[in-house]
Amino acid sequence: MKFRYLGDSGFKVSEIIYGNWLTHASQIADDQAMKTVSAALEAGITTFDTADVYANQAAETVLGEALKNQRREGLEILTKVYWPVAEKGPNDTGLSRKHIFESINGSLKRLQTDYVDLYQAHRYDYETPLEETMQAFGDLVRMGKVLYVGVSEWTAEQISEGQKLARGIGFKIVSNQPQYSMLYRVIEQKVIPTSEQNGVTQIVWSPMAQGVLSGKYLPGAPLPEGSRAADPELASIIEKYMSDEVLTKVQLLKPLADELSITMAQLSIAWVLNNKNVSAAIVGASKPEQIASNVAASGVEIPKEMLLKIDEILGSSVVRDASLTKSPEGRVA
Repeated sequence: MKFRYLGDSGFKVSEIIYGNWLTHASQIADDQAMKTVSAALEAGITTFDTADVYANQAAETVLGEALKNQRREGLEILTKVYWPVAEKGPNDTGLSRKHIFESINGSLKRLQTDYVDLYQAHRYDYETPLEETMQAFGDLVRMGKVLYVGVSEWTAEQISEGQKLARGIGFKIVSNQPQYSMLYRVIEQKVIPTSEQNGVTQIVWSPMAQGVLSGKYLPGAPLPEGSRAADPELASIIEKYMSDEVLTKVQLLKPLADELSITMAQLSIAWVLNNKNVSAAIVGASKPEQIASNVAASGVEIPKEMLLKIDEILGSSVVRDASLTKSPEGRVA
């Protein structure tokens, strides 16, 4: 496992981060969750990403239980705040001082730790003054409950303004957590250049485009049993990739993966890590063996000519619209 710095800080995370969105306290039983976390640790992953909203707080509880016997100093625990949680009352959402403080206290209790290494604004809150949000994060840093601060799915302008305020208060934003993959590149035009200017790097989610880039979905074929595309509750998050045109192009990537002696899933993870502004890729797993396979992508070098070939193959199927980076206009509560 290789490690990279977050932003212009001295804080390192594992290139492959274990994330428990859609798995812990949701898709898999708790005993299976414990096994996947153990597999991640055995594979060299030390960074774990969760959020209070995952399974409405239950995912944090499962992760805390799975990590409770590990040496805390040897782990990097990441969580987030913004979405409606608990009873979803008027103050159970957003980035107000009240919600941020109450959320971190709940997260620390569920994760069984005195601090989190990275606390992330899960989306931008248009209804709370940014000064209030940044002041709350700065106070948590000074209190020692949060070591570093990050954001998720913020636009270039929001990152720039947030960083300006943060530095004026005496801390800084070190990371952004956007969706990014061979098929979804909306951050390349604005978010990445602005992040580079502001000392921010990316922790990307869905590097395999919800599993599509693993090659398991074949054009014209029945959906694999147990897959996300076959799950009525999850199908909507993957449907944009499920056309025969896209799936046919994805299959053309297999010879490139074979040339590097890696799987298509490993190729997709290695591809996002090829971007110098990407610090890590988040992967999930419902089975321990999936973790070991994903970790093998760490350190894989993709030749420049192969990167150009990937662009040629995927062509117009790549989503590049920078305007798609945005947060909900109003709070969901």
